[in-house]
Amino acid sequence: MDDPTTLRSATAADLPALRALWERCGLHPSRSDTDERLGRLIEYAGGLFMVAERRSAVVGSVMASWDGRRGWINRLAVDPSARGLSLGDCLMAEAERRLAAIGCDKVNLLIEPDNAGVERFYDRLGYSRDALIFMEKWL
Repeated sequence: MDDPTTLRSATAADLPALRALWERCGLHPSRSDTDERLGRLIEYAGGLFMVAERRSAVVGSVMASWDGRRGWINRLAVDPSARGLSLGDCLMAEAERRLAAIGCDKVNLLIEPDNAGVERFYDRLGYSRDALIFMEKWL
């Protein structure tokens, strides 16, 4: 990652830029991606939800969280204009560092089927596929 890029904790003021970034990266919004819910996550996550800024623009994100037992990675995104700068590696390394600092020893993540090409990226970072059945229920 070159010098003008900085990583920092996300703030509520970043939400419009984050949504635009996720759209440019093809990440799908969910019902829980409202300003209210994301704002609560920013407060709750204690600095685990991060953005990468380059020339005053949000060019990357990682939404890390910890439930007291497992860490989770969501919304890792790097703007197409900033790819090739190892920004994804830097965001993941910082998320893992911050998770480990609070006692997390295992990190999980999910990959949407239409984003399966990113599996090689995570494999290179030491993540491995686990044969689980994912289920969900909206409340």
